[in-house]
Amino acid sequence: MSLAIYRKYRPKNFEEVLGQQSVAEILKNAGRQDKLAHAYLFYGPRGTGKTTTARLLAKIANCETRIKDKKFKDKGEPCNKCGRCEDIDAGRALDVVEIDAASNRGIDEMRDLKESIRLSPSSYPYKIFIIDEAHMLTREAFNALLKTLEEPPAYTIIILATTEYEKIPSTISSRAQRFHFKKLSVESIAQKLTRVVKEEKMNVSEEAIELIAASADGSARDAESLLDQLASLEEKVEVENVEKIIGKVGFTRTSEFSRLILDSNLSEALAYISKLDEGGYNLVDFAKELIHYWRRILSLKFDPKLEELFQHELTKKELEQIKSQSGQIIPEKHLPFIKSLIRAYGEMRYSPFAIVPLEIAIIENLKK
Repeated sequence: MSLAIYRKYRPKNFEEVLGQQSVAEILKNAGRQDKLAHAYLFYGPRGTGKTTTARLLAKIANCETRIKDKKFKDKGEPCNKCGRCEDIDAGRALDVVEIDAASNRGIDEMRDLKESIRLSPSSYPYKIFIIDEAHMLTREAFNALLKTLEEPPAYTIIILATTEYEKIPSTISSRAQRFHFKKLSVESIAQKLTRVVKEEKMNVSEEAIELIAASADGSARDAESLLDQLASLEEKVEVENVEKIIGKVGFTRTSEFSRLILDSNLSEALAYISKLDEGGYNLVDFAKELIHYWRRILSLKFDPKLEELFQHELTKKELEQIKSQSGQIIPEKHLPFIKSLIRAYGEMRYSPFAIVPLEIAIIENLKK
């Protein structure tokens, strides 16, 4: 069985962690200065590097090379060559315990954890406990964990990872160092996918890579999983292949349709929608993408400074396209259109005829 791309290309050191430079720098400095905390809370969207960073922290704490070589220790990185680093990467380190709180969420599991924490490490300096999806723990489990976080043994590091920070009790979060993991930019995900495609000798177009990155919603893991899915195609992977897999319309099609709206071309706009419907595309998702697209071109029309913000969400080519179309915006004409589009989207989600509300919104705003 081949190794999944997201596992094969998982970052081996802090320098490789995408989009979390501030988090990586703080943890590297903590490693350099031997100031690792007893408890950490990593929170943020899925696929942004929380569990990966937790494993890197486990390697930093236990790396043999760092312990023996002071000069190497100043790098703040694991060596990835010693037996401990290799064992942690392979998931066979006995002193690095990963717990999925979604399926081990009760008080009995936390009591077992407390008993395990009391035991000294078998062969490493530190015993690391990584609790993934920590927000799934029950109230009783959190209470059982609280005492452990208050007075942990000196050889223990507990790392909680969650996508829902608001569900973590303040009594827990206040006893841990908190690090926020932000969504990754489309550009940074696309750059990594390009490297993977080159390494794997895959034949994927630049436009397809950009669509995969955009559809991942800031998650590198989602993007790599989708690329893995497309890897079995024998022909060159194009935008159309990605669109069929994800059931979404890419940026290019959304841009083309927006041009028809800006040109007030009613007949072509209706024909375009019909073709998408016949092609099996999800029109509800298309309407959602269209709203996001028009939000950007309207925002740029009224505040050009937002271009700096959109640079993190779009590729250079996409940003240029949006800037071009924002110049065609006529507020009194196009503000009612986006209002109609938002209303249509709400109706489409619950209608057995999703195409109808969208067609009505177009006709209402483009009719002579």
